[in-house]
Formats: sequence, C-alpha cells, structure tokens
Amino acid sequence: MPPSVEDRLQDILASIEEIEDVLQGAGFDQFSANRRMRLLIERLLEIVCEAARRLLEHIKLEEPAIEWREMIDFANRLRHAYHTTDVKIVWDIIENHLPTLKSVAQRRIREAGK
Repeated sequence: MPPSVEDRLQDILASIEEIEDVLQGAGFDQFSANRRMRLLIERLLEIVCEAARRLLEHIKLEEPAIEWREMIDFANRLRHAYHTTDVKIVWDIIENHLPTLKSVAQRRIREAGK
C-alpha cells in the first residue's frame, strides 16, 4: 500500500524535526564548515521535497504560502546537480522556508486526526 497523505505529512514533519535536532545550537559557520552535517541535512531536505511533491494537488493549491515548484526544483538540484548546491541557499531554506512548511504539516496532521 502506498503512503497516505498523512504518511507524507508525517515524513515531512519528522525530517524537519530531525534537521532542527541536527542543527541545534549550530549557526551558518558551523553548518558551512561541517560537510557531514550538510550532507545529512541535504538528504533530509530531499525527503521533505519528495514527500511534498507527492502530496495531492488540492493540498498544494490550499497552501499558497509554500513554494511547491521551487521545492521540487531544489530537490532535483540536490539529486542531479549536487555539485552546484550552494550552502547559502540551503541555509536560507532552513531558516526561512522550513518553519512555514512545518506549520502547514503540523496543522494538516492535526486536522486529519479529528
């Protein structure tokens, strides 16, 4: 049986929480200097993006604050053009885009559990 919408949302949320855990207390300089940390975060971002890509279209339309197309494009870059990944862009995503996605995932999971 393929993953449900709720499964995908849980994958998004769990991956974001893991990113937060890995980065706890770390700033951009530590992140930038630590290759293993960056690789782990990039893999978790791939999971986030892939799970988001497979959400139903009506969910994406109902959540215009999320840049769905850009997320898919970023995941493709991580997979296929990894050598061009800019650490500043990854950090920007972590700092400025993941909190909104986390809130959406939490809210949708809550609503599904009613």
